[in-house]
Amino acid sequence: MPKLYLLDIEGTTSPVSFVYDVLFPYARKRIHDYILAHAAEPAVHADLRLLAQENAIDRPTGAPIIYLSQTLSQDPAEAHRSSIAYLLWLMDRDRKSTALKSIQGKIWAEGYQQGHLQSEIFPDVPAALQRWHTSARVAVYSSGSVEAQKYLFRFSNAGDLTPFIAANFDTLTGPKVESESYRKIAVATGADPADILFISDSVRELDAARDASLDTLLSLRPGNAAVADPHGHTAIHSFDNV
Repeated sequence: MPKLYLLDIEGTTSPVSFVYDVLFPYARKRIHDYILAHAAEPAVHADLRLLAQENAIDRPTGAPIIYLSQTLSQDPAEAHRSSIAYLLWLMDRDRKSTALKSIQGKIWAEGYQQGHLQSEIFPDVPAALQRWHTSARVAVYSSGSVEAQKYLFRFSNAGDLTPFIAANFDTLTGPKVESESYRKIAVATGADPADILFISDSVRELDAARDASLDTLLSLRPGNAAVADPHGHTAIHSFDNV
């Protein structure tokens, strides 16, 4: 039996449609006003500084240029306009940008707090979390920020599920398609990699986890993209028998 259940979100605990049809459009619609209203706040300012660093790497690929050097003090209005253009460019490409994910998470947090958002969780998930919680730990690893993850499980259609989740990991741990990220999670949780079960809808993520000696299960949920080759990962359609 696993001692740690490590869960993806999109296509695993929540429908892909909730992320792409609800969360992403919600953030996109509000990102302009949010940046203008909150750019001076330390946490958002830090996100924009990180965004500028990412932009410097992306410029050769044709990304909109952020007119920003080391601070936002030179021309805040232009810096904000160019930052928003780059954020939208990243969203169009579904990039796993740490800065973008952090800003999206802050926008979603407001939405949850104001009652505009309620996350959708697959019906079998709450019972599984309760069941696993009695004999093991549960952690979440998603490209969405840790803040966004916590709000998603707190304000869900099944109630507050955060008491069943012991730890959260995001892109600050590393890319989900790199095995080193899973080794870091094992170290952070104090779990032997062989005692961790990672469940995801992404074969590439599962491959990376398996390379780090984790056990794996492939999540095949309604609305998920078809999987032509599961690469030997056992497939499940719900958590009922896990």
